[in-house]
Amino acid sequence: MPSKPAGTLYRGREGMWSWVAHRITGVGIFFFLLVHVLDTALVRVSPQAYNEVIGTYKNPFVGLLEVGLVAAILFHAFNGIRLILVDFWAKGPRYQRQLMIGVLVLWVVLFVPFVIRHLSHVFGG
Repeated sequence: MPSKPAGTLYRGREGMWSWVAHRITGVGIFFFLLVHVLDTALVRVSPQAYNEVIGTYKNPFVGLLEVGLVAAILFHAFNGIRLILVDFWAKGPRYQRQLMIGVLVLWVVLFVPFVIRHLSHVFGG
């Protein structure tokens, strides 16, 4: 049986993958917020430019990007709660796998209905 590294909380598997996904979704959400603040700031500079930029967002490609944004936000939020439980609840590290499964179940339960409804608006008119 291979020995586990001393003093580490995450030892690969679901903990490590959630760590990677948490960082990726966090960076993606940060860049979305940056673009959102910049395009919203246009309304004070030039309302016409703002309307043009917002008009470019009304296409199916951006609709698909919105699906990715919601996926990232949901995962990042639920995984953040999981991380708080792992770090501050004494039994958290013991239940890391179950907590990760809970994150994924919650993610699917909320994300799938959103995708169905959102894409019906994006592609259905």
